[in-house]
Amino acid sequence: MVLVFCVALILAACSNGTLTHRALHASTSGRAGTSSRRLPTTTATTTPATTTSNPDVPAPLPAPASLIPFTSSTPAGAGAWAAAGRPVNGIPAVYETALVPPGGTQTAGIAWMDTRLLSARLYSGSASPGGGPYEFTAPIQAAQAQTLVAAFNGGFKMNAAQGGYFTEGRTVVPLVAGAASFVIYANGSATVGAWGSDVSMAPNVVAVRQNLVPLVAGGQPTAQASSPDWQSWGGTCGATSCSSTVPGIESQWRSGAGVTANGALVYIEGPALSPLQLAQLLVRAGVVRGMELDINPNWPVFATYNPPTPNGLAAPSNGSSLQPSSVQNATTFFSPAYARDFITVSVASTAGVG
Repeated sequence: MVLVFCVALILAACSNGTLTHRALHASTSGRAGTSSRRLPTTTATTTPATTTSNPDVPAPLPAPASLIPFTSSTPAGAGAWAAAGRPVNGIPAVYETALVPPGGTQTAGIAWMDTRLLSARLYSGSASPGGGPYEFTAPIQAAQAQTLVAAFNGGFKMNAAQGGYFTEGRTVVPLVAGAASFVIYANGSATVGAWGSDVSMAPNVVAVRQNLVPLVAGGQPTAQASSPDWQSWGGTCGATSCSSTVPGIESQWRSGAGVTANGALVYIEGPALSPLQLAQLLVRAGVVRGMELDINPNWPVFATYNPPTPNGLAAPSNGSSLQPSSVQNATTFFSPAYARDFITVSVASTAGVG
């Protein structure tokens, strides 16, 4: 583990592996349908929101509709959602699936998060953004593990992010107008957008993590997403090596996040993605504004946690990776040695656990 981190710290960003997504081998449950039948649209939801008997508990978002695969030759179950992680009041707050991107051969994992039931938090590291100490940094402590549902990687190290970083009441790196931004508010809600137009500083903003420029805007890949200058989306590892002397490749491990029209968060990671393919996957999942997060074999990771009891502590032993082949895994966020920033989503304080 230490060796991996040491090698990776020479890169602006990093991650690798062969993918077999667990959602392709699990039946869907909870609010999501079990059918892999192709639906007329990829962005609309077909299942109504589940109601709760407690008027103080927010109604969940409608469950995501099955996604239409890009080609007919796709693994069985691709696009069908499976509930993952700790339920909130007995309701799934995270769903996962997988799709092969257009022109691709390997599946990318897709996670959907209900922002009405979940509360986001930015954790900071000594390598990114640096400039600590921070109250919230790896490892995740027991007080936060009691409500943790999922966690995922942040962006590039700040010398390559072309953006800024704000957290815990201070500007660590100045924020950049137009930069793609993951923004978290005081009530735990989160969104993604271009800084200064879609999102901006306000008294209730508690964290901003910027990384490059928007990858998806207006529900479509941006012009830069399909630019032949793929290196503008970050320096990559080679096919089998992350040595600085090995030429990078376009189709490499990439991750991204975005927000849907009704406010759900979407996270995607895959082992052989171009910037455009990442954008196309985000759009297929209903994202209207999206950004690239970290890339290369050593960094993309999304993990959910499902303790055996409702109020149990999230831990590596009850964690599961969206991409089993990713270098990082459910242990990462509980390691004191992890020096990168990441984002957690936990049971919202108004939602309760169960």
